[in-house]
Amino acid sequence: MNIIIREIETKDMDAYRQWNLPHHLHHDLNGPYYDRETVEKLDKKIERMKNNLEEGKPAREGMMAIVDKECDELIGTVSKYYKSKETDWMEIGIVVFNDNYWGQGIGYKALKLWIDLVFKAHPEFVRLGLTTWSGNLGMVKLSEKLGLRQEACYRKARIVNNEYYDSVSYGILRKEWFDEK
Repeated sequence: MNIIIREIETKDMDAYRQWNLPHHLHHDLNGPYYDRETVEKLDKKIERMKNNLEEGKPAREGMMAIVDKECDELIGTVSKYYKSKETDWMEIGIVVFNDNYWGQGIGYKALKLWIDLVFKAHPEFVRLGLTTWSGNLGMVKLSEKLGLRQEACYRKARIVNNEYYDSVSYGILRKEWFDEK
C-alpha cells in the first residue's frame, strides 16, 4: 500500500471521530493505562479541530494524517510533542486506527516518513524520542526495526488490566538517522 503523510483536513473529521470512539482496538495498545476519552470529550476535541481548520490553522498542532495515497482514506495519525522545548527534545508517536491495516508495514513506512519530515523541518533537533510500553510488542519491534535505540526502561511503570508493564523509551540521533539510510 502506498501511503502519504499530510495535514488533517475537514473531510477527514468524520473518519477521525469514528476511529477515535472508545471501543476501537487501537486504544488497547496506544496508552491503555490512561482513561479512555469519553464521546463527549471526543466531540469537544473534534469541534476545536474543526474551528482550527476554519481559522486556517492545523487541526491539531503536531499531528498529521496517515492516508492511503490511492483512495485518500484516513488510516491513522503521526504526532510530535516537546518533552523539553528548552533542549529541543521532541517525542514522536503513531497510531494506525484500523486493525485491518496492521501487519502490512504501514507503521514502518509512516514512521519512517514522519522521522524524515520532522528532522528536515527542524534542523535544530539533534535527537527524536519515542516512548511506548512493554505490552505493545508491535511498537517495540517497529522502533527497533527503524534503528531507534532503547534508552530507558522504567520497570513496572504502567498498569494495564491489573498487570504491571514497563515504560520503554527509544531514541535516535539525527546523525544516526541520516547515516544509516
